[in-house]
Amino acid sequence: MIKSKKYREMAWKLLVYALLIFIAFLMVMPFLWMVSTSLKNRAEVFQYPLIWIPEKLRWENYLQVLEAVPFFKFLFNSAFVATTVTLLQLIVCSMGAYAFARINFKNRDKLFLGYLGTMMIPSQVTMIPMFLVFSKLRLIDNYLALIIPGIFSSYGTFLLRQFFMSIPRDLEDSVLIDGGGYWRCFLQIIVPLSKPAFATLGTFTFLANWNNFMWPLLVTNKVTMKTLPVGIMFFVGQYAVEWHLLMAAATMSLLPMLLVYLFTQKYFVTGIAMTGLKA
Repeated sequence: MIKSKKYREMAWKLLVYALLIFIAFLMVMPFLWMVSTSLKNRAEVFQYPLIWIPEKLRWENYLQVLEAVPFFKFLFNSAFVATTVTLLQLIVCSMGAYAFARINFKNRDKLFLGYLGTMMIPSQVTMIPMFLVFSKLRLIDNYLALIIPGIFSSYGTFLLRQFFMSIPRDLEDSVLIDGGGYWRCFLQIIVPLSKPAFATLGTFTFLANWNNFMWPLLVTNKVTMKTLPVGIMFFVGQYAVEWHLLMAAATMSLLPMLLVYLFTQKYFVTGIAMTGLKA
């Protein structure tokens, strides 16, 4: 009886693992097809039946991408904007989250709920007014236009606030008793203990800004100011698409995101698990 139960458990685990492997394959398959397409010529892209591994791997597609567009300039713009927005958003959101989590002031909770209410406003609604503001300020084709809108995030403030509230107040009380203020508590207690939450928000913010397409498309006209998502669209013409070159550019643009996720994965999982422990 015990053996039969053990066999059933093993069979169930094998079934679950097989299902997870199948789902993982479905998730990875588009990326594998992207890499495969980037190594084909124009004719092989539409060849039927489909081929995953072409007879000749055309690594020159990647060199052709670098020659056709200022790829490294696009790469620098994306890296600079995404990194700057991430750092500034972590600073701004962490200070706002600490105020909402620890400092008692009049109508704090109502103000926080109103701030969260801005999450329900679609970005498409505010995009045109923001564009008009930056246009009046003559900041079009400027890094400030790409950076400033991403500094403030109600989602980031909410995520960090939830994490800060899971930190015991006793740690801060000892600092306050010694004569330290809120700034000392924030910098010496909250920030060092919140690495998982910072890594989580930082990863989300970096990836969102790295992949941002619509806003950089609106506020950049010069080729040298475009980011990667906008820049690689040069391979999409009015009547034809250079799919092999487009996939080669997309593959190269994906590598920095993979590196960011790999370096922050340890803190990322912990931050997701602990963010909602205390409301």
